[in-house]
Amino acid sequence: MAATDSFGHENHQWIGRTVRDIASGTEGELTAVVNEKKRNHAGQLTGVRLAYIKKADGIELPTAAANIELVR
Repeated sequence: MAATDSFGHENHQWIGRTVRDIASGTEGELTAVVNEKKRNHAGQLTGVRLAYIKKADGIELPTAAANIELVR
């Protein structure tokens, strides 16, 4: 896992580059990779790594960071 700032944002090497969300096929600019703490179904805190992709229409969507690939 990459180093994060105090807000949980990673200094990811693909920030500003075009990526694809493998699950939906959505492509756009990677704007952030964030480590967040969420509660699971049992109420326990767990770490979640989210990637934020800004589509051409300007709307950002979150997806699992492990679910993105670089568009060449």
